[in-house]
Amino acid sequence: MEQKLWETALFRGISPTDCEGLLHCLHGVQKTYEKGAVIWSEGKPTAQIGLVLRGEVFISCTDVWGHQSILGRAQAGAVFGEAYACVPGEPLLICVTAAKETTVLFLEAGRILSPCDHACSFHMVLVKNLLTICAQKSLQLSRRILHTSPKSIRGKLLSYFSECAKKAGGDFFELPYNRQQLADYLSVDRSALCKELSAMQRDGLILSEKRRITVLHAKDSGWF
Repeated sequence: MEQKLWETALFRGISPTDCEGLLHCLHGVQKTYEKGAVIWSEGKPTAQIGLVLRGEVFISCTDVWGHQSILGRAQAGAVFGEAYACVPGEPLLICVTAAKETTVLFLEAGRILSPCDHACSFHMVLVKNLLTICAQKSLQLSRRILHTSPKSIRGKLLSYFSECAKKAGGDFFELPYNRQQLADYLSVDRSALCKELSAMQRDGLILSEKRRITVLHAKDSGWF
C-alpha cells in the first residue's frame, strides 16, 4: 500500500491540497525499483531527498575490500539522503538499494531549504519537519555507534537487543533484519554472529526463532 504524503513525517501538518502544490514547487519525481535494484551508488553527489512511498530501502557502505556494512533502512514514509542533499557536491559514502519492490519520491533539497517567493506557511512546516528528521537520524547513528562499540559479538548483540526490548515494551520483539543484515549492521561476521546467538540461547539469555527474539531473565542478567 502506497504511503500518502500528508501521513509521512516530512509532510506532517500539511493538508493534502497543499502537499500537491508543494510537489510541483519541489520538482517531485516518482520512480519504482525492483527488489535489489541500486537506487543510489557511492561516489556521486545528489541534490535530491528520497521519500519512500512504498516498499523499503537499505542504506549501506562498502570498503575497498568489498566488506559491506548496513547503516540503516528506510521504510514507507521515511526519507533518505537528506544529509548529502543539503550539502551541495558532497559525494555519497553510502549505497541505497531496494529491499523489495519500492516506489520513491525524489524532491529537490534546494527548493526545500530556499522557499519560493510566496513563502507559504506550509513550506515553513516542511523545513521544520526536515530539521526534526535530521535530528532523529543523528540519534539513530549515535545508537548504532553504541551497539557496535563493545569488543565482543555478544556485547554488541546484548546492546542491540536491549534497545529492541525497551522499544517493544516487553521481553520479545521482531528483528527488522535477517541474519546477514544484522551481522552487517553490527559489523561482524555472519557465521560468528549465528554461533553467538546459539551460545546465548544455550546460556539462557534469549530464545531465538527466525527473526523473533525473546529476552530471558533480563533483570537477573545485568544487561537490561
